[in-house]
Amino acid sequence: MQAGPGLAFVVRTLVVAASLWVATVLVSGIDLSAGSTGARAGTLLAVALVFGVVNAIVKPVVATLGCPLYILTLGLFALVVNALMFMLTGWLAGLVDLPFVVDGFWSAFWGAIIVGIVSFFLHLVIPDRYDAR
Repeated sequence: MQAGPGLAFVVRTLVVAASLWVATVLVSGIDLSAGSTGARAGTLLAVALVFGVVNAIVKPVVATLGCPLYILTLGLFALVVNALMFMLTGWLAGLVDLPFVVDGFWSAFWGAIIVGIVSFFLHLVIPDRYDAR
């Protein structure tokens, strides 16, 4: 039995929030400056929502326009696009006063890779009935 779309959305948001937390721990240029543990968790959830909106709206447009570069680089351009989407997420988080900072391209590059890897492994361990992608 599959979970409803609401539960699947919540699970995906929690996975991205956890992945973002790992990126803040491992990458020195990604900072989460919220005070208490609850504030940090709330900030990570809010940034996960911003990240989801960026990936749902902006990334397909960039991927479509950059299609020749994807072909020319045999897909390696996707790493640059993911880093730029991560930087955009950090910038948008700053606009809405979320204490989440991405300091430069290389921090965004490594952060995007870490978020992708951690999300992949978390989605592997979550039962399909909760993660209806």
